[in-house]
Amino acid sequence: MSEHTRPDSETRDAERQEARAEHEPDRDPTPEEEEAAEKLELDPDVAENYEEAAERGAKQKGEGRIP
Repeated sequence: MSEHTRPDSETRDAERQEARAEHEPDRDPTPEEEEAAEKLELDPDVAENYEEAAERGAKQKGEGRIP
């Protein structure tokens, strides 16, 4: 399968529709899964890095910026 192909317009349209479609989980979490999630503790370093990255992204200027 070494041949390169180009998707036709029908394929591209289907991909666009799929990308814009609402996505939902295949099932709700079980009570045991919910309980286990509630017991998890966040790593303070990870939470701090996340906040810093979110703030940096919000202040981004130039190419690649999402208005």
